[in-house]
Amino acid sequence: MTPPDDRVLDTVATGSHHAPHDVLGIHPAGDGRWVIRARRPLAATVTAKLADGAEVPLHHLRAGIWEGEFAASDAPAYLLATTYGDGSDYTAEDPYRFLPTIGELDLHLIGEGRHEQLWHALGAHLRRPAGVDGVGFTVWAPNAQAVRVVGDFNGWDGQGHSMRSLGGTGVWELFVPGLAAGTVYKFEILTRGGQWILKADPMARLAEVPPGTASVVTDSAYRWADDDWVATRERTSPHAQPMSTYEVHLGSWRPGLSYRDAADELIDYVTAQGFTHVEFMPLAEHPFGGSWGYQVSGYYAPTSRFGDPDDLRFLIDRLHQAGIGVIMDWVPGHFPKDAFALARFDGDTLYEHGDPRRGEHRDWGTLIFDYGRREVRNFLVANALYWFEEFHVDGLRVDAVASMLYLDYSREPGEWVPNIHGGRENLEAIGFLQEVNATAYKRFPGIAMIAEESTSFPGVTAPTSEGGLGFGFKWNMGWMNDSLQYIKRDPMYRAHHEGELSFSFVYAFSENYVLPISHDEVVHGKGTLFSRMPGDHWQKLANMRAFLAYMWGHPGKQLLFMGQEFGQIAEWSEGRSLDWWLLDQPAHQQLHSYVATLNRVYREHPALWQRDHDGAAFSRVGGPVWNPNVLAFARRDHDGGMVTVVCNFSGVPVHGFELDLPAEGTWREVLNTDAAEYGGSGVGNMGAVHAGEGGRATMVLPPLGVLWLRHDG
Repeated sequence: MTPPDDRVLDTVATGSHHAPHDVLGIHPAGDGRWVIRARRPLAATVTAKLADGAEVPLHHLRAGIWEGEFAASDAPAYLLATTYGDGSDYTAEDPYRFLPTIGELDLHLIGEGRHEQLWHALGAHLRRPAGVDGVGFTVWAPNAQAVRVVGDFNGWDGQGHSMRSLGGTGVWELFVPGLAAGTVYKFEILTRGGQWILKADPMARLAEVPPGTASVVTDSAYRWADDDWVATRERTSPHAQPMSTYEVHLGSWRPGLSYRDAADELIDYVTAQGFTHVEFMPLAEHPFGGSWGYQVSGYYAPTSRFGDPDDLRFLIDRLHQAGIGVIMDWVPGHFPKDAFALARFDGDTLYEHGDPRRGEHRDWGTLIFDYGRREVRNFLVANALYWFEEFHVDGLRVDAVASMLYLDYSREPGEWVPNIHGGRENLEAIGFLQEVNATAYKRFPGIAMIAEESTSFPGVTAPTSEGGLGFGFKWNMGWMNDSLQYIKRDPMYRAHHEGELSFSFVYAFSENYVLPISHDEVVHGKGTLFSRMPGDHWQKLANMRAFLAYMWGHPGKQLLFMGQEFGQIAEWSEGRSLDWWLLDQPAHQQLHSYVATLNRVYREHPALWQRDHDGAAFSRVGGPVWNPNVLAFARRDHDGGMVTVVCNFSGVPVHGFELDLPAEGTWREVLNTDAAEYGGSGVGNMGAVHAGEGGRATMVLPPLGVLWLRHDG
């Protein structure tokens, strides 16, 4: 058999050949003979030890490439025994004798952009081909001339671990025997421009603790114990369930806690406070902690700041066993430019759109995915499914959807390119969002896909079958902005701005809404919910109680950022803990207890959550005399239960106030935000009001107070 020519041998020797397995490994030589070639630079001797005990000496061809020929009926397994001039010797498996560890079906689905379990095919996985333990590496890099695996196992010199191209799919593969979980690695890519660049694995399921940037081989041994939770989730819809969400930045909630450490503390706290769900700000790997996780470098890797992936599984499992749902922020709208990550991954624009007018967010200094490229869409769709399947999350809150929907988002005329119809909508991003939502709901019934979307884009929560985006929920940013604008006003001037509080009723049922007071409202000089409130300390807390009762009574689900439940005064910073010492102050402890009561009473009354998105279950409530500081509305459940929410946002009590309630009879005062036990002035109605003919009731409204009245017949 004629050896490869010198040029090929030289490129194989330097690990810059696109098909090293065509040269190295074992190959038929004709007439029942076989040839073995191996790369062993600086070796004195190289011998192939066959499975039957025979030994085949190899001779040196060129540049550290050795070759030996022998006769056999079939290609045997073998080991390579190498000696060196200093007398040392080394016997090991040959990476180049193994077949690809990725199958033809996987490659077909990747090429089609339809691999819904992409993380099983690409990345680094423990494999056992032909009974040999090791790690199979696969990576998508279609523009690369060559790809090598480098890591702690080869001294970060990848010349002896070059990967093979698997054809038109752009996938590269190499099985490295003897490696195990914990191996640290990267991919070294030869660009079309002839430069070697070093990249973390886009499909890595674990990364080094930042500031380290390498990928880490991992495998899960976790056994879930939340079968009952998942089965119940599949039978129910979150739309008809209570959803009171506590938003958490894990690194600053109580600093120093790992995923496992946080489990008991977070469960105890959230359970005592009565929240139904926890929403974690992004937990995918990110290089800069100050981005709060919104500039992701490892979409498939839970951040190693708090432990390994099984530690996160433990936390979520424990939350589920405690009856607490888990939502996680997901960021498919942009990614950072860090040289080790996705940016120009194989030397060319790949994950990002090639035109900077579509591929770059100048405001954030980040890049935008190319949603029209099927492999990129597949990467993102599979990533959403990954969090549901591998981590059992109950929902994904999709960040910055508006930035994805519009080509002119934060751009001046001339800085953006219209779509094929001449419009401003990003048709490829819209198609991607429809695909990810439809696929997620198909595969995981009962989950929630939640859009952070701040515009009037139609049909965000409409089914994809009707042309909608297919989300389950949308953050109500209009309600948030209007209500915060209203509540920060001095009560003396609120009478002229009642529309800021009630306008949301006009569109409350146009989408399936979540009402958010999120981390974005307590940073960048905005202060906190407490600090926005007018008046002295007592009035601020009274305003907070009233605002939260209005919010919890309003149609839609609720979300509150950590710290607001006890009146955090200082603006949030990811670099320090919440001000838990405030709970030593009686007034803030009373607010804390109030929020727990608010959640309990909310959960006990289906009228406040069962028909959140049904306009027929809601009505405004008025009386013979209009008071611009008073807002009242009624909520109904499927079984005839009713709760009326009566808000007095003036700074004085209103005595003898007449209101036409939706039904005659007794209305029980199930919540009074001015109760003395919460730090209020104790103004109320002795626990109940009576509605006479036509529902007319006379009552006392507490100052800066809200009443929840339940119809008891």
